This record gives sequence, C-alpha cells and structure tokens, in this order.
Amino acid sequence: MKFRPNWPSSGWAWTRLALPLLIVLAVGVARGLAGPGHGLLPLLAVAPAVAAALSGPLYTIAVGVAAIGTEALLTDGYQSEHPARDLIRVSLIVIVGVSTGGVVASYLRRRRERELTEVREVADVKGHALLRPIPSQVGPVRLSAQYTSASSQAHVGGDLYAAVNTAGGLRLIIGDAEGKGLPAVHMAATAMYAFRLAAHTEFQLQGVAAQIEAALRYDLGEEQFITAVLAEVSQDCSELTMLNCGHPQPLQLGPDGPRLLGPADGSLPLGFGALAATERIPFTITLEADETVLFYTDGLTEARNRAGEFFPLTECASVQTSADPHTLLERLSAEVSQHVSHQPHDDIGLLVVRRQPP
Repeated sequence: MKFRPNWPSSGWAWTRLALPLLIVLAVGVARGLAGPGHGLLPLLAVAPAVAAALSGPLYTIAVGVAAIGTEALLTDGYQSEHPARDLIRVSLIVIVGVSTGGVVASYLRRRRERELTEVREVADVKGHALLRPIPSQVGPVRLSAQYTSASSQAHVGGDLYAAVNTAGGLRLIIGDAEGKGLPAVHMAATAMYAFRLAAHTEFQLQGVAAQIEAALRYDLGEEQFITAVLAEVSQDCSELTMLNCGHPQPLQLGPDGPRLLGPADGSLPLGFGALAATERIPFTITLEADETVLFYTDGLTEARNRAGEFFPLTECASVQTSADPHTLLERLSAEVSQHVSHQPHDDIGLLVVRRQPP
C-alpha cells in the first residue's frame, strides 16, 4: 500500500495555506523598507495565529519557525546595547507564545473535528438503518421519499416512513413521533420495525396499527404518541386504502388540482387507540393512471417564513399538477426552502405514490 500525503485538493485550500507565509513575507518586506523603530516585528506573531486557525499543529510550528527566523534575519548584527534589543526580545516572546498557544489550539480543534466527523458518520449509518431506501417502483406504481431534518447536523429525527411490498399489495406508512431528540428517534424506530413485521402478517390496516401500538405500549410515556397514515395499494394498483391515525390529510394530485383526502379529524394517534370510543375506519380512493398522492408530516404545513406565515401547501405551484414523484419532491422542497429562507424548525418527511399509465 502506497502512502499518499493529504495535500490540499483545491486552489482555495493552497491559498489559505500560503496566507500565513505571505504575512511573514509582507512583515519582513515592510520592516526592511521602513527600518527599525517602527514596531513592525511583533506583527510576525499574526502569522502563526492565522496558521493555527487554518491548519494543524505541524504547519503552525513551521510558520512559527519561519516567523522567528525572519526576525533573526532582520535583527542580525544588533549589539546587546542596541536600543531596539528590548523590542526584539518582546517580539520574540510574543511570537513564541502565540505559536505555542496556536499549536495547542489547532491540535484541540483537529481532535474535535475528528470526533464530530465520527459522530456524523455514526448518525448517517443509524439514519440509513432507520429510514431504509424505499423501492422506486412496484409494478405500475412509482414511489419517492425525502427526509429533511430540522437540525443541520442530524440526518434523522422523529419523522418516519416506510414502504413494504407484500403478497397482498404495497403497504406504506408515514408518521411523526411526538417530541424531539433520542426519545422521538427511539419511538420512530420501534414503530417502523413493528410496521415492517405486521405488514406481512396482518390482513387489514387496523391490524397493522394494533401491532404497532402493541410494540409501542412499553416505550411511550403518558403524553407520548405517534401520528401516522397507513396505506395500502391494491394488488391491481387501482385503489389506495388509507387509515389516518391523527395525521395530516394526504393530498391527491390530478387533473382537477390538489384535493385533501379523508376526514379532517382523523382517528386518535398511535398510542391512544385504547382511548377511542370507536374502531379506526379506513377509507379507499380510486387511483387512476397519472394520479399522485402526497403523504407528508406536519413539518411541511407548519413551516413558517420570517413573517410567521405557514407554507401554503394546497396553493403552491408544485402540487397544482401531477408530476413524477422525484420531480415533485424536488420542486416542493425548493418552494419550502424559498418560503422559510432558513433551516426548518421541524423535521419534514415526504412520501409520494404515483400510478403510471399502462
């Protein structure tokens, strides 16, 4: 195995590395032209400080040595009784002190960066394990999903989605675990694991919901719950059956424009099923060719701009016509980003189902 040095790969990176040495050169030239007595030598300490901010300990040491060497060249031949000797000693102490502090600071910064990189890599692995890629197409049905975290450093949160192709048809879930942080992630993971098992064994969507609630029974606190929509595409892909458990209504896109599906006051969220006076009732729609259904979490409709206005989902341009699932998500995400103009305050999960024409 050949060792390849980790040299900068871009012109901007080389420019950044050259900056501390350019500072040494500039101070040296200015001192040479101005002569002694102008107090320029302490400015050489700026170079190792900049090197510590831009690179690692070894480069900081090299720049510090270059600064000290430059000072030595500029003051060579000065006698001990020279009036500027005190300033020379002070500037030397400053350069050594700044270089030493810079070496320590750059070492700690590099170590912290490695730790953050490892944490992000672990988060990526966990995110992929939790939100597994969904199939892009099952028969004539095309699928696409997208997750946007409210944290710029996180890739997974309490929102969830999954698609499982079973013997009885394609089954889907999209949901939102109440709360944030690790408890929400834990609830979402439990719900998705239970869904993937129940999707193959339960005959009806009510049974799938019951199995998820059974898995969550010992994980949920008194005020914790998961809102979700369970869906099933029939074997001939002509119908889409949905069971809404306290989740935002799915949006159907077709020739007549966007239309919210199902009752506005869906049944109780997962975790509260035992409190319901009646059983959850699914509803079915006809899934025509070229029609699309958009499932989403409330982070989409509750995304606010700086004026406090919610994102107008049913009025935005991307949902006015049915489109390819991947294209639809790209357009919708661009509109949301333009609307909020900052990192969203809540996670956004999106899942699109579209029946292709024969």
